[in-house]
Amino acid sequence: MPCDSPFPRRLRAKLLAIAIVSFGLVAGASCPLAQAAGATAPAAAPASAAAPTPGATGNTPATPELTASTEPPPDTRGLDEEIQNLKKDVVDLNKDLFVLEEELLFPANTQVAVFVSMDVGEFFAIDNVTLKIDQKEVANYLYTPREAEALLKGGVHRLYLGNLKVGEHELVAFFTGKGPNERDYKRGATLKFEKGIGAKYLELKINDRQRKQQPEFEIKDWE
Repeated sequence: MPCDSPFPRRLRAKLLAIAIVSFGLVAGASCPLAQAAGATAPAAAPASAAAPTPGATGNTPATPELTASTEPPPDTRGLDEEIQNLKKDVVDLNKDLFVLEEELLFPANTQVAVFVSMDVGEFFAIDNVTLKIDQKEVANYLYTPREAEALLKGGVHRLYLGNLKVGEHELVAFFTGKGPNERDYKRGATLKFEKGIGAKYLELKINDRQRKQQPEFEIKDWE
């Protein structure tokens, strides 16, 4: 008999948790508002005070007019703070669930991750990276100008996350962009690596070679 996979169960748990938090948000907002409405509602005037008695003499004191309530509006700062805290709890919950899903989809014993980094970038402006593992294309990423600038400032981009069985594998990366003198530039790099038990991390590194006035592309294996 087939059994449920852990991923759908985790997904249902995620939806249930978000629904519980959302219900708490709505319930917490409605109760103070209802109390505020009850506090500001003016009291109804007694019928005997509103209607004068027929035949009354002029010596009867005049009934004071009813005035609108001058009570200040209720302070909702506490409610706003509670709503913000609930929103933060939902964001933190989503982060935890995202990490849990990655652990389920990409367990450590088969996980492989490939990152992209740049150094200086004087001789190469990155535009696109295509990645193949064991002759199969697994990633093709087009960088925006903002993402390329982030790489030049020391950022690292996770290009690929997947699963590989234990054994020998081959990684091929193609880099496309603008080279020296704003010319179209395309180069490749290859690495054969051994996947053992445990996660595998590889880095596609783009460096400037000052002597040759050319960019250099290498693949680094994080042992």
